[in-house]
Amino acid sequence: MLFIDPENTPDFKRSLLNAIVAPRPIGWISTVDPEGRANLAPFSHFNLVSTAPPVLIFSCNAPADRHEKDSLRNVRANGEFVTNLVTWELRNSMNTSSIDAPYGTDEFALAGLAKAPSRKVRPPRVAASPASMECKLLRIVEIEPQRPGDTRSCVVFGQVVGIHLDPAFVDPGGHFDIARTLPLTRLGGNQYASVGPLVELLRPSSRRD
Repeated sequence: MLFIDPENTPDFKRSLLNAIVAPRPIGWISTVDPEGRANLAPFSHFNLVSTAPPVLIFSCNAPADRHEKDSLRNVRANGEFVTNLVTWELRNSMNTSSIDAPYGTDEFALAGLAKAPSRKVRPPRVAASPASMECKLLRIVEIEPQRPGDTRSCVVFGQVVGIHLDPAFVDPGGHFDIARTLPLTRLGGNQYASVGPLVELLRPSSRRD
């Protein structure tokens, strides 16, 4: 078994972590700047961390060309964002929205995506996404560099204050059929995938009736 010590490996490849912790859901984050201009960007460091209260996170590293990414800058300014589910069908639009564009650029327009209004926050939703969650900022946790070569990272915690679902993917019992949406997931490098074979596993219990 190969062992790697990240702290004592001069040429440690950080991309190894992205390949190991996979597949990862993609947070397609929409925000607005103080002038009301929309921004849209995908983040693969994204997940749900609590359901009561409903809280999710997305995380981003400081880019090489500016102090922080536009999405983070907008969230700091307005305290709001929307996460939009990326489907297999929307993969190319998602990839286009990841472009390193100047601040104030509308990635909705670049990717040819229609906007849909939100109810409780200012950032718009991706109209073509089958599920979007409106979020209010709870806190931002900064992870400072620990050694030369590290970058500053910021973890954004947002409380879900509104959920939009395409009724075509909601069953009569009120459950959202995520598998039918063919969600896009991030693997290592430039690799992406969607759902494969499904299996249901009942959680074991130690209780005796």
